[in-house]
Amino acid sequence: MAKKKISIKDIAKALDISITTVSFILNGKAKEKRISSELIARVESYIQETGYRPSHLAQSLRLGKSKVIVFMVEDISNHFFASIARLIEEKAFENGYKIIYCSTENDPKKAKELIGTFKVRNVDGFVITPTPDLESTISELLEEDFAVLLFDRWMPEVDCSYVIVENEQSAFEATEHLVMQGCKHIGLIHVESDQMQMKLRLAGYRRAVMKYGLAEHVLHVPFHNYSENEELEKITGFLKANPELDAVFFSTNYLAFEGLRAIQQLGKRIPDDLAVVSFDDHYFFSLFQPNITGIEQPLHQIADRLMEGMLELLKENGNQKAVIREVLPTVLHPRGSSVKKGDK
Repeated sequence: MAKKKISIKDIAKALDISITTVSFILNGKAKEKRISSELIARVESYIQETGYRPSHLAQSLRLGKSKVIVFMVEDISNHFFASIARLIEEKAFENGYKIIYCSTENDPKKAKELIGTFKVRNVDGFVITPTPDLESTISELLEEDFAVLLFDRWMPEVDCSYVIVENEQSAFEATEHLVMQGCKHIGLIHVESDQMQMKLRLAGYRRAVMKYGLAEHVLHVPFHNYSENEELEKITGFLKANPELDAVFFSTNYLAFEGLRAIQQLGKRIPDDLAVVSFDDHYFFSLFQPNITGIEQPLHQIADRLMEGMLELLKENGNQKAVIREVLPTVLHPRGSSVKKGDK
């Protein structure tokens, strides 16, 4: 059962003093209002005992809205996150808001420190791609009445608003597409991660190969623990160790880039020797010959729903009465890399 939040009214009632007096003490105005040191000590002691946290909403009403939203992602230089950031910035500006960008590098310690820094600066809301072990920090933001909207991934343990894409079904359809092209030995090159979107992409692949009675061939690449050359070597080793593969599905586009290098170095022809599909379409896929089949995430739609959702939460004064749970569809773009010639 959720613990009841303590309000200024509760403090005043418990100590038999006025709400105004409590407010002056909390806002650092006790001395100018000539409130006794003894009374200040009583209030501070009670706050410490009860674990009272001042409401961000109340602070905003007193101090005025900052009109600033934090956009906290894994890596702001990543094409996907950078594209969303650019679209969000336009929509925020149109609505009178400014955006602060930052990268967590998927490091929980860095994420927590950044959130702590921005909290004291009285920002109005957070759009976050959460790192692992961030559940308690997100819960604290919600308890303190900040508007919080997760995207790209979410946390099942936290009742928080989010905007995501349909990861499992998208991965299933991409794998099924390869099956329909006659592929019978489909490999998945995947990020080894506890992130929910990665778990679902793996689940989608597994559901498809199980449906069609095919064997699993999965390479787990540790999350950003490898340099590009190490990723290249790992993928090359996987392809050499599984010469029967006639198709490969990359769960991220940055793995696909290294995979394409590996395929070229091994002298394999796309799609004759190996069909290729990648999650998260990229502009450079259209420059590669043959063009690479990709799963497009709806960037404009994601940005629209993030900004609309954040404005809705801010309109609710950040108290999270409105819980937004948006799961957006993706689009598979079949191109030359996965259209097989003849039967395997």
